[in-house]
Amino acid sequence: MIKTLDVANHARWDSFVQETDDATFFHQSGWKLVIEKAFDHKTYYLYAEIDGKISGILPLVHIKSLLFGNALVSNAFCVYGGIVANDDQSYLELDKEACRLAAELGVDYLEMRNRAQKTQERPYKELYVTFRKKLDSDSEKNFLAIPRKQRAMVRKGIEAGLTSTIDNDVDRLFSAYAESVRNLGTPVFPKRYFQLLKDVFAGQCEVLTVEHNGQLIGSVMNFYFKDEVLPYYGGGTNLARNLKGNDFMYWEVMRRSVEKGVKVFDYGRSKIGTGSYSFKKNWGFQPEPLFYEFHLVKSQALPDINPLNPKYRLFIAAWKRLPLGISQMVGPWLAKDLG
Repeated sequence: MIKTLDVANHARWDSFVQETDDATFFHQSGWKLVIEKAFDHKTYYLYAEIDGKISGILPLVHIKSLLFGNALVSNAFCVYGGIVANDDQSYLELDKEACRLAAELGVDYLEMRNRAQKTQERPYKELYVTFRKKLDSDSEKNFLAIPRKQRAMVRKGIEAGLTSTIDNDVDRLFSAYAESVRNLGTPVFPKRYFQLLKDVFAGQCEVLTVEHNGQLIGSVMNFYFKDEVLPYYGGGTNLARNLKGNDFMYWEVMRRSVEKGVKVFDYGRSKIGTGSYSFKKNWGFQPEPLFYEFHLVKSQALPDINPLNPKYRLFIAAWKRLPLGISQMVGPWLAKDLG
């Protein structure tokens, strides 16, 4: 039987996530609250039951936009998603219900953001990869495992006198992040989104900020889940480049995570051929393909909503020239539909 998540069953849902190997940080019920409050999108968190126990889950978000189309996504604003189930029956029932719901809502497509290929007959785009690596319990060994040239960048940050601290709020994070994404030509998410993430995932969310003589250099929001750390949203100021602020910042995340007993560093999603892709490879991480599978409903072709699409080139170039304050006012209106 397929049911829709309500408040009374959040604890049961999250217990299933914690107990199931394939479930990720992005399958947790907290995302439902965050997405609804931050972006006002309709969510459909479906779960299967067998003998009164949850046997499978599927978090879905409906994004309907005049600019970017109409989609049902698992899980929007997240790099991983898709069905997690203990048995084939639960998996198939959830998949069938998702396809039925997609047709009922009249979306262009249903998107499942899987880390592994689940349905071979469904198309997927060879666009995204993820970078994950096991950590040693000895920080020095992790440092020496970084390729020589990248290790030299981290050392330069250390020698420059950079320091890291844990922030209790998202103010400096948002400042560094907003500046970085504007410089990349990307609309910024609203500040309240980051505050919601920190509030909802309080014990699993931490903001690390890098300083130099009291000046903000960079900041990153990290998610902790099971034995993993996921640096997720971050950015650097103009000072970061010369001081090797980003290199130092991610080393500090790694170093501090080992002290917490973390065993896996998840560097997150990147598009093949981009700067972030090259940056992560320089750390000695190997790319693993992501299988974002599509069930086309009204669309005749796979969507192509990404900055590499030539039709967005002029928009990106113009956005980079916007004053920072204006980008922060206008950006959230666009970013809420770029899930």
